[in-house]
Amino acid sequence: MTKTRKRDRTRRQASRRMQSKRPPLRLTPYAWAKLTYLRDRGETEVGGFAVSHPHDLLLVEDVHLVRQECTLVTVKFDDESVADYFDGQVDEGRTPEEFGRIWVHTHPGDSPYPSCTDEETFARCFGSADWAIMLIVASGGQAYARLRLGFGPGGEFVLPVEIDFQRAFPAAAHTAWEAEYLQNVRAEPERPRVSALTRPVDDPPPWTDSADHRGLDHWMEPFDLYPDAPTEIYDAPF
Repeated sequence: MTKTRKRDRTRRQASRRMQSKRPPLRLTPYAWAKLTYLRDRGETEVGGFAVSHPHDLLLVEDVHLVRQECTLVTVKFDDESVADYFDGQVDEGRTPEEFGRIWVHTHPGDSPYPSCTDEETFARCFGSADWAIMLIVASGGQAYARLRLGFGPGGEFVLPVEIDFQRAFPAAAHTAWEAEYLQNVRAEPERPRVSALTRPVDDPPPWTDSADHRGLDHWMEPFDLYPDAPTEIYDAPF
């Protein structure tokens, strides 16, 4: 065996070991059903924030929309609506780590991979957070999740995406989901893409500088901090 082939095989084996160590981003059946309902409700992208279990930040229990203007390729959040959402979540006793670190949006096409606009938005609006996740669900059922770490040596990792059927979850609420969609989503006509950035907020909120890693230690330990972790795609069976 040549040195090149041996080196390539070693890299592949190391990659598989890294993938097996990374914990998945899990969604309850309720959260997945709501997200796919909102994805399929119109012909545009739709965006929002995931709400995590307070003691398991990688378990998504719900998805919330804010007022937004959407096209086939962009989502523009209303700043005031984002502020109201954050205030409301804090009033309910949640911390920003539970409701403001997982940015969710959909793609009308079959590709769940982030666009250049997605990458710019993730870096600008969540780059100063101690950690954040970008979750994309495409119309074909595929999902993409990437964790970005802003503390310690940092790094970015693509996470497997799973549906956790072992957790208790409420029944589907199509009427409530429809009302939430109609209240928040407005489709706008396509415009020339000069600087059509997705904008959850104009500036990173002050709590993104928090060094509070509460609840992270138990699932951060398995990561080998390599910035070039391989991409994975999850094919949902729905």
